[in-house]
Amino acid sequence: MTYPNTQLFIDGEWQDAAEGRSLAVFNPATGKEIGRVAHASTADLDRALAAAQKGFEKWRDTPAADRNKIMRKAAGLMRERAGAIAALLTQEQGKPLAEAKGEAMAAADIIEWFADEGMRVYGRIVPSRGNLAARQMVLKDPVGPVAAFTPWNFPINQVVRKMAAALATGCSMIVKAPEETPAAPAELIRAFADAGLPAGVLGLVYGNPAEISNYLIPHPVIRKVTFTGSTVVGKQLAALAGKYMKRVTMELGGHAPVIVAEDADVALAVKAAGAAKFRNAGQVCISPTRFLVHESIKNDFAAALVKYAQALKIGDGAVEGTTMGPLANPRRVTAMAEFTQDAVKQGASVALGGERIGNDGNFWQPTILTDVPLQARVFNDEPFGPMAAIRSFNTLDEAISEANRLPYGLAGYAFTKSLKNADLLARRVEVGMMWINMPAMPSAEMPFGGLKDSGYGSEGGPEAMETYLNSRSVTIMNV
Repeated sequence: MTYPNTQLFIDGEWQDAAEGRSLAVFNPATGKEIGRVAHASTADLDRALAAAQKGFEKWRDTPAADRNKIMRKAAGLMRERAGAIAALLTQEQGKPLAEAKGEAMAAADIIEWFADEGMRVYGRIVPSRGNLAARQMVLKDPVGPVAAFTPWNFPINQVVRKMAAALATGCSMIVKAPEETPAAPAELIRAFADAGLPAGVLGLVYGNPAEISNYLIPHPVIRKVTFTGSTVVGKQLAALAGKYMKRVTMELGGHAPVIVAEDADVALAVKAAGAAKFRNAGQVCISPTRFLVHESIKNDFAAALVKYAQALKIGDGAVEGTTMGPLANPRRVTAMAEFTQDAVKQGASVALGGERIGNDGNFWQPTILTDVPLQARVFNDEPFGPMAAIRSFNTLDEAISEANRLPYGLAGYAFTKSLKNADLLARRVEVGMMWINMPAMPSAEMPFGGLKDSGYGSEGGPEAMETYLNSRSVTIMNV
């Protein structure tokens, strides 16, 4: 499929940047330029802001049932176009076609769930303590135009979680999507435009991330900020939003522990954690990274995980049968080399991988490190790649303590046949999302977000809706 040049979407129109600037987009499997993406200027942002305010004033007064119809039509278009969208996503991001199509199809499910949940945004009547003629009401209103900042690893998924919740509650949104993977999120926006979304309700811009965030966040039109990305950048944006009293949702970095207890089903743990580990070449915020395995089964688990990883077919995601594609950009290849070198220097052993594959594209071998000391970088900084670091433990309390040692608290995994252990892990591991005896299975109806330095707020479940709503107290006295 021919890769397109990606334009801005402002006030219901696809358009080039006002100053004609653009950025190159590269295929991570080849390293070659495949297209361009428009680079917005301040003039473009001003037009997007004015359109978002106009769109909000129309959309907030659109009945929930009518919003539902448009959103469901957009979901249907995403399903119809999933194959074509997947081809674009694989070209710009590298993940295998099956994963790319799954991301497009999952977006449709998320849109539909939030569309229906938007029909259930209820206020309430509160009985008066005094005069019974006083009618006390709690009203739920949309917060206003939203600025959304999203990353390159899941360029559809990370946009749609924010967008669907915002639209379902009556908000408008300007999306600053990733410049490295611009075409797939543009197709998501196109589905809504083609479904009949009023002009201005959604805007799409690309450009210099710091310049755009520093302009949009303080702007009086923007009433909420939502960001998915690194903890370092998230803290900077949250501080800027706080300065201007803007509501925020932050889904930030993670470093997910995997606790494999003494009584765990090793085959299940390897299959579930392995699938989650090497999905999207490990470039997943909830990817399992710190493998804490009971001493008695450490060798068996490591050997089985090596065998699992050896069976992966590494290559261009567009080639049928590929199960792990390239890393999304050269920066990740450099990071993988640095993590590996540091771990070995600290005393870890390389059980598998640890090297770049070829010279073309951003391919890295699935890498498994064993006997990793706590001071190694890979046990302290999120690797964000196809790297599993294993170390042993003797007691479950020891494993839980290590799982909670870092400031991250996004996701966690555990494997045990004991209900007592499962209950203890569920209560004491400090993460926003926990999966026990299974791979990660996020869904629209469940909360999606982290604790501690992994952010705050949710991008799933009814909790996600609340962050886009103002709760107002209104009392009317009959006279």
